[in-house]
Amino acid sequence: MAGWTETWRGIVAPWECDITEHFTIAYYFDRLADATPMLASRLDIDAASRSAGRRLDVRFVRELRAGASFHIMSAALAVDQRSLRLGHQFLDSANDEVTAWVEEALDLAAARFPDKTREAIEEGLASWPGPAVERRPEPTTTRGFIPTVRDRVRATDLDADGNFTLAAFVHRFTAGCMQGLAAIGATATYLEAERKGFSTFELALQVSARPRLGSPVLVETGILHLGNSSIRLMHRLCDPADGRELARMGQFGVQLDLETRRPAALPEALKTAAQRLLVPDS
Repeated sequence: MAGWTETWRGIVAPWECDITEHFTIAYYFDRLADATPMLASRLDIDAASRSAGRRLDVRFVRELRAGASFHIMSAALAVDQRSLRLGHQFLDSANDEVTAWVEEALDLAAARFPDKTREAIEEGLASWPGPAVERRPEPTTTRGFIPTVRDRVRATDLDADGNFTLAAFVHRFTAGCMQGLAAIGATATYLEAERKGFSTFELALQVSARPRLGSPVLVETGILHLGNSSIRLMHRLCDPADGRELARMGQFGVQLDLETRRPAALPEALKTAAQRLLVPDS
């Protein structure tokens, strides 16, 4: 794979797995927090450029369970004066099968990005062997969104440069997902009794600003799509004082049968409750 380089290698720790008994999505972003700087250093991209606005589109192909060994291959895919697109492949180290595809777009409009750096990156661009990103419709209103997380920024949410981490965003959105599911009846009691979980197969994280240490944050969640076994959620993290949006994440997943590890149809009671929480114009 010309242009691709290994940027992380390790295992799934048992404590990084969730109630669905697989690698929690927030920890994918924790690994990306290591992989992206490794690639950025190779490309001579400074920390200021990496902390600019960014979007990550993730497609999960198969599960990683506790103890699984995996590694990440990363590459620059495209670059111009205003943006840089990176690609990451999560691979099972036992057989080199891709378990997740990640496309990361960095907004460089407000960053200092020397022409010589851009030209050097252009010479080593790699081709993208993964699926094309499917841009889902975005809601045009927050009517129907419900509060799902109310929290504040702690020191453990910050990286070495003092920035709110991608994993910290996604941990909040994961809590928002579980609160949203509980609001339609998929409570912890239901999930345990029925041996069900929620498995994300696609997400899109867009960061426009980062909250500061000690500041309060609010997550609001809406349901955009409801299928036989699938639910698409939208989470937005904002400043509760003025409603200013800092980040949003679209999350598409299915109810998963924990015994068969296959999608399971949503009960009618849950679907009826979810219909009442659908965002009006989604």
